[in-house]
Amino acid sequence: MKAGKISVKSIVCERFGGPEVLAEREVPDPAPPGAGEIQVRIAARGVQYVDVLMLAGKYQFRPEPPFIPGGEAAGQVVAVGPDVTDFAVGDAVMSRHTLGAFAELGNAKAALCDKVPVGLSMAQAGGFRGAYTTAYHALLQRGRMQAGEWVLVHGAAGGIGISAIQVAKAFGAKVIATAGSAEKRQACLEEGADHAIDYRSGFIDQVKDLTGGRGVDIVYDPIGDKVAEESLRCLAWGGRLLILGFLGGGPTNIRSNYLLIKGIDAVGVRIGGLNEANPALAIANMKALIVLAEQGKLRPRISHTFRLDQAAEALQVVIDRAVIGKAVLVS
Repeated sequence: MKAGKISVKSIVCERFGGPEVLAEREVPDPAPPGAGEIQVRIAARGVQYVDVLMLAGKYQFRPEPPFIPGGEAAGQVVAVGPDVTDFAVGDAVMSRHTLGAFAELGNAKAALCDKVPVGLSMAQAGGFRGAYTTAYHALLQRGRMQAGEWVLVHGAAGGIGISAIQVAKAFGAKVIATAGSAEKRQACLEEGADHAIDYRSGFIDQVKDLTGGRGVDIVYDPIGDKVAEESLRCLAWGGRLLILGFLGGGPTNIRSNYLLIKGIDAVGVRIGGLNEANPALAIANMKALIVLAEQGKLRPRISHTFRLDQAAEALQVVIDRAVIGKAVLVS
């Protein structure tokens, strides 16, 4: 179908680089939603580190500029495709986008959208999907977490860190959170962590003290580099190292003797991989998370709110690791 009039404000990545490559532009209206689609007037968008990588051309999915970034959002349905029965015009929804959430209007597959849980603000809903689906899949499915186990969460004050604390506590685990400032550690405690420690000068002794010398059952690690290496030494027999990313500067060379001696599993976690390989499970996970949110067990923490035209500033605070929980762009 032909696009409509040029009227929709969007944030466009015009070349690869940092936040400076973003520009506000007016672009054609999206086509009316097709089969299996809804059209959403977007009110809030989560800002993720994935967006930073995509701007730089360093993510696994590498769109060529110009493109509109953004993969998670929330807003109001303004049109539905001819075969969509689960949504109606006016519904408040959380939507998932391959690209295009940094805009006023966007189309999304209805199967990948959900109604906003009771109790969540639109800003919280806009930043819900990516962080919580990551934490849920990592801890429960890749990490096989059980009630009563110890979980060490690195980068715990970030978006996927806060969500990991909340998911772990919802399922009865004990959480040690690591963060680099007193403000961030306090936030981790407020979100339910049993302990919050400074990892910067080493953390193995602190972890062993807190667990009575036993170590933790799971390490949830989006940091990598030297943090991952020390984390292996914190794991108890049969522990699981969940590898979520490399915010610390790069991957570590995992020493296989640690894995052998303690029966450790080193497990990769990529939510995009789950979405591609097992979309039915990804959808089921989101449904389970919505139930937990409606029970009041999951609440995104929003530390920074920006206007849509401040997208570059929002990405910069993510790069600077100034965000506690999530940053969102609102209309």
